[in-house]
Amino acid sequence: MSQVNANRQQRVAVYSGTFDPVTRGHEDVVRRAAQCFDTVIVAVAMAHHKKTMFTLDERLALVQASLADLPQVKALPFDGLIMDFCRAQHAIAVVRGIRNVTDFDYEAQMAGMNRKLAPEVDTVMLIPAPELQCISSTLVREIAKLGGDVQQMVSPVVATALAAKLAEG
Repeated sequence: MSQVNANRQQRVAVYSGTFDPVTRGHEDVVRRAAQCFDTVIVAVAMAHHKKTMFTLDERLALVQASLADLPQVKALPFDGLIMDFCRAQHAIAVVRGIRNVTDFDYEAQMAGMNRKLAPEVDTVMLIPAPELQCISSTLVREIAKLGGDVQQMVSPVVATALAAKLAEG
């Protein structure tokens, strides 16, 4: 390792969301981010304002299991402002996945506000692969609840967890 690289600060990015559950689209965004940053933290929101299907611990475990092949990726819980979390993690960027123009409009507005809160943290928007752009956690939950096949939308560990959760009633 060169002296320049040894002294370089790690480039940390944060990708936040509820991840209820984590989908192939989320995974694609994380995998793309992992090619650009030394560490990617998947910040799993406590989501007090939402009734989630999976508990916080379950969502953290599913993210970790789905991305276990990426040692530079870790999942951590967060609550509060994402920019405060970014500062605490020494992140230089917040990563956002955008599937369409509606996502872009919302994320552009959020990026502007986040820049006011933490000008030292950039927003990086990544577009998932075309075949994954139609996937959302909400749609995955709905399809699973109605007995549909979600195998192509989530990792096997998530598909198993969805089936088990639905079997619980």
